[in-house]
Parts: sequence; C-alpha cells; structure tokens
Amino acid sequence: MTSTDRQLEANLRQAFRAFNRFMLLMWRLGMGGWVNFCPGGVGRIMVLTHKGRKTGRQRRTPLNYAVIEGEVYCTAGCGSAADWYRNIMADPAVELWLPDGWWQGMAEDVTDSAHAIDTLRQVLIASAFAGRAAGINPRTMTDEELAAATAGYRLIHIRRVAARTGPGGPGDLSWVWPVLAQVLVILLVLLLARPRKKRS
Repeated sequence: MTSTDRQLEANLRQAFRAFNRFMLLMWRLGMGGWVNFCPGGVGRIMVLTHKGRKTGRQRRTPLNYAVIEGEVYCTAGCGSAADWYRNIMADPAVELWLPDGWWQGMAEDVTDSAHAIDTLRQVLIASAFAGRAAGINPRTMTDEELAAATAGYRLIHIRRVAARTGPGGPGDLSWVWPVLAQVLVILLVLLLARPRKKRS
C-alpha cells in the first residue's frame, strides 16, 4: 500500500467517524426516523448499544443494517478488528435503536452460516453509500466476487429479545427542541419590541 493509499484510507476512516457522531446525535435528538428517510442514499442506520470489554462502560455505535424475515443483521466491515465487534463477542447482550423502537437483543456471529453471502448482500444493499465507498456493488457482483471483496467482513445476527422503555434510549436529547423553540420565541418578541430609530 502506497502512502497515498494509506492517507486516503485514514481520511475515509476519519470521515466515517465524523458521520457516525452526527448520526448518533440525530438519533439522540429524536430524529431516528428522519435518519432513515432515504435508505437508497444514506442507507438504513440503527444504533447498537454494547458494553466495553475492558471498561465495562456503555458504548453506542451507529451501523448500517437490514431486516430479513423479521431478523436484524449488520456487518463489521473492518472485520474482527472493529472495537464494537470485539465488544459484542465478549458480551453479546446488546440494545438496538431502530425506527420501530428500542430493543434488547442478543448478538451472534453468523459469518460461517449456510446463507451468509445472500444475507451479507442484503445488508450491503441496505448500506447504500457505505458499500459503494468501499468499492463494493452488491447489486451487480456475483457471489464469488462479493465473497472475495468481503473476505474479512463479519456478519452479525441480532435477535430481538424484548422491547425497552424508560430513560436513556433514542430521543434522550429531544428536550432540546421545546427549549430551542422557547428561546427563539423570546428572541423574536424582543426583536419586535425593540424601538425603531426614527429617520431624520
């Protein structure tokens, strides 16, 4: 790999990190439905909550996903090196933020399952631009080409166990909107009440 390739890869990773932070903020602001308004462009995006294998702290990671026959699947494009993947392998009890709700789940690596390539194809189609950014076109590649291009990927099945409610879930920052609306109303009132200078 040349220095140019390494720099390009580093820039791509940095862009994805910034994008992930933005997506997480959108979910926390209660905009999860809007995040998924254009699956063909941005892709389908959920938030996976998992426990740090070293710190034990709660971590949240936005991920592309697909729902196939009612089951949730995602992929680790960086393979087993991805921190979130290593975390769920250490503790498969996770939570999901999906457009249809907040769920407790159990994660399982199904990379070696019989229909893994078909499932991975659906996940990558649902990933939209992320797959294309990695140079993968799951709609046109043969099974052999897709398997070769994703040889290092890990395929994850997340079984939804129970619905979750309470504080700390998606939309935990949605209180920002009414506060912002009140501030804007106050500013507008002050602006309108300000005496205007008479023209001489």
